[in-house]
Amino acid sequence: MSMSKPTLQEKIARLRASFVNQLPARLEEAQEQMKLLKSDPEMNRVSAVELHRAFHSLKGTGKSFGFIDLAKIAEQAESYTQQLIDLPVNRTPSGWPDTLEDLLHQLASQVQILAYADLQNGHPQDAPFFDVEKTSSMQISSDSPLIYLCDDEPEQVDHLANQLRCFGYQIEHFNDTQSFHKAVINKRPDAVIMDVYFPQGRTAGTDELASLKEVTGQQLPSIVLSGRDDFEARLSAVRAGCAAYFLKPAKPLELAAVLDDLMNDKPDEPYRILLVDDEPDVAEYHSLILEEAGMLVYQTHKPEVILETLRTFNPDLVLADMYMPVCDGVEMAAIIRQVPEYVGLPIVFLSSETNRKKQFKAMQVGVEGFITKPVIPEELVASVALRAERMRTLRSLMARDSLTGLYNHTTTTEMMNTALAHAMRQEETLAVVMIDLDKFKAVNDTYGHMAGDQVIVALARLFKHRLRNTDVIGRYGGEEFALLLKNLTPEKAKGLVNELREDFSKIIFNAGNKQFKVTFSAGISFYPGCSRSEDLRMAADAALYKAKEQGRNQVVVSKEKT
Repeated sequence: MSMSKPTLQEKIARLRASFVNQLPARLEEAQEQMKLLKSDPEMNRVSAVELHRAFHSLKGTGKSFGFIDLAKIAEQAESYTQQLIDLPVNRTPSGWPDTLEDLLHQLASQVQILAYADLQNGHPQDAPFFDVEKTSSMQISSDSPLIYLCDDEPEQVDHLANQLRCFGYQIEHFNDTQSFHKAVINKRPDAVIMDVYFPQGRTAGTDELASLKEVTGQQLPSIVLSGRDDFEARLSAVRAGCAAYFLKPAKPLELAAVLDDLMNDKPDEPYRILLVDDEPDVAEYHSLILEEAGMLVYQTHKPEVILETLRTFNPDLVLADMYMPVCDGVEMAAIIRQVPEYVGLPIVFLSSETNRKKQFKAMQVGVEGFITKPVIPEELVASVALRAERMRTLRSLMARDSLTGLYNHTTTTEMMNTALAHAMRQEETLAVVMIDLDKFKAVNDTYGHMAGDQVIVALARLFKHRLRNTDVIGRYGGEEFALLLKNLTPEKAKGLVNELREDFSKIIFNAGNKQFKVTFSAGISFYPGCSRSEDLRMAADAALYKAKEQGRNQVVVSKEKT
């Protein structure tokens, strides 16, 4: 008779129980180190370091498993021990043994409390999380991002590693920096999650990252996950080139978001600069400076064509002379600002004008700033890049959903129009998929909106990791998503969406001590078939409605021809 495999919640309960069972031995070892330290404080600095390490470990693991009182006492003990280590022997406070022994006594009291606690019902997981059934067909592919996780306290990171695997990462865990070093030399990972503190030293983890950079000549994309929140630890992370610093216990979604940014190796599109100047030679000079810095520059010498040029070139910034025939720069800026979609477009004047009243008049119509002629090339590039990057960021915020990072409703609709026009020109197919989570209101009502957000984010991440870069993924509404799948046959499109549906249905969501699953329904329409974007959307919506009517958790293909 086969036994059912334990759920993630059961595994966490066992890890917590194992930690509590180990506490008496850990405490006894700390008390032995305390005796050694008291017997000869001057000769036993090693004991102080070992004590500090023991308290650090209890703090971090206690926080991870929700033993907050234990973690607070351990944190106080860790901080006090560090003070002793940092002070010269002749300046050690006389009452130090009493302080440490009192903290050890408080820890012992907590150990007794936890030893008799009902671990099954105590300290439920506060934050919702999710895992995948071991029987799931959703396998991590060999080309999924490879993450090395280096931490010498596996009970703290096993749960985190499991959740990151749900997001589509390959996770390899190392307990020490030596095995981590060998693994990196043998096979470079896509990114690293590294603790700071190891037995070899207070910053051994980040020191190892810095050492590997020296050896390999390459910077490993790295983030820190640590129980330490002091200046020394954070400085070591900065010096090792780490991109982010997380305190334990970290939220897997936040870690995953940073990992995605770290591994996003797509080259940035060059900034698009529209240069308006009635003097071609001057415009060419400024254009050459910006192009040398990697920017894409379009020149026009006629202010009267500005609106048409804005529509066709879609710049990140307008760089203009202040004084031109037909209309001057201030008048041109006012015309640009009359168009709602260009209200936020940065406009910068290249001018030798230093009259403050005239500059203020220009700023009143929305000019962002002035670059004085003759320009210093480095200043021109820096000033333009700074403003263009801000424009890119604002556009991204306006185009994307804040929870999932997917395209929002408005942007998805615009991209549907663009994708259909492209499919018509290239004589390709286009599938529009409308997806809706089944019984999602019941999820929010039963498990809370935080759990509901986890469901939405999980589905968004599944789409991101499984679909192609050429496909478009949008959050169309609260629990509704839209996919634009380019150049797929109807059979392949339906097969792909069905695979996504089946894999998503196997994800186990956890909220407190409750577990649940969620499914989605989908409707698909196609071009050729529907020849207008609105018809495509309505046909996919009708197919989605039919999927709901037929029992949910299924994919229906539209038969409509228009």
